Amino acid sequence: MSLRINDVAPDFTAETTQGTIRFHEFIGDNWVVLFSHPKDFTPVCTTELGAVATLEQQFANRGVKVIGLSVDKVSDHGKWAEDIKDVSGADVNFPIIGDFDLKVAKLYDMLPAEEGDSCEGRTPANNAPVRTVFIIGPDKKIKLTMAYPMTTGRNFDEIIRVLDSMLLTSKFPVATPANWKVGGDVIITGAVSNDDAAVKFPGYKTVKPYLRTTAQPK
Repeated sequence: MSLRINDVAPDFTAETTQGTIRFHEFIGDNWVVLFSHPKDFTPVCTTELGAVATLEQQFANRGVKVIGLSVDKVSDHGKWAEDIKDVSGADVNFPIIGDFDLKVAKLYDMLPAEEGDSCEGRTPANNAPVRTVFIIGPDKKIKLTMAYPMTTGRNFDEIIRVLDSMLLTSKFPVATPANWKVGGDVIITGAVSNDDAAVKFPGYKTVKPYLRTTAQPK
């Protein structure tokens, strides 16, 4: 099953470092970042989980939940969390899914069905595709996917930037341009006529007939 933007995120029940969850219930009315890892005690992933731990309050301030996944047992996750704190100085307060049977990795099309049903004997290289970020909206639909190679640590400042864009554009009929950051000008969507734009976004600029910009709405 190939997952695309606007597909409903598959629901599942799994054990995590904070107990059993049903994923759609975990999402609730929130935005959620699900980010996956090929195996515990891997160097790049250790730095990534530490980065999220240090940014956890920034996610919470935006009403966003974060949840990790690693192709290992929950008992291993707990031991790994100690290393993550040693490296980053931050506690891992968000749940990490134990995907020991590869169920979620397969459900989210990160591993093919024929990869077996156990984490035992698998190396990080075997699980290399399990390095994906999913952003899921309160409607339980996938809003973003990003897959990373094992040798490149993820940029969570960029993920926060994307979330800021999504939260803004879910409230107003605007889009954000390349390299946009909070406070920058935004683009008025084509669904808004010029007459309506003059009312909703007074003083907007017409760069091209199809490209109209305005100050970020509050």
